[in-house]
Amino acid sequence: MSDRKIKNIGNGNETKQHLLSLPNKSKKIKSEQISQRKKVENMNITGRLTRDAEVRITSQDKQVVNFSIATNDSYRNKQGERIEQTTYFDCSYWISPNVAKILTKGTLVELTGRVSARAWTGNDGEAHAGLNFHTSNIKLHGGGKKSETAQTTTGTSNNKSEDDLPF
Repeated sequence: MSDRKIKNIGNGNETKQHLLSLPNKSKKIKSEQISQRKKVENMNITGRLTRDAEVRITSQDKQVVNFSIATNDSYRNKQGERIEQTTYFDCSYWISPNVAKILTKGTLVELTGRVSARAWTGNDGEAHAGLNFHTSNIKLHGGGKKSETAQTTTGTSNNKSEDDLPF
């Protein structure tokens, strides 16, 4: 027979399980404390690149790919008017600098990673704020300059007349 019980605590919507020891047995262990230490907050964003990606080298000789994307959102206010909102993210990708070749202006991408905010005062003394996105995964959905060029090239080379068919 086990010397531990699982106790559910919560209001029904959020139930947390605690692993409790019976009296005079091993230490109390809270499963939520263990999972919080390993928890990393990732999010996905989808948007278009606002400029071509650049590879930069840090002072520690590490390569980082920097690019920015814009995401669009719309909602209706209390008066029923449609409000369009664009959010810009400055993104960094540390895994492979080769991805910069395909990250061109206008490309639709889906990114996975962590977001952070930054604030600074400009040369004019005005306060500014921005969003950084530390990218861990990139999915391309097309639409960039190089993919359009490739489609145009492919499309013109495949234009054969019906008389040129081999059968």
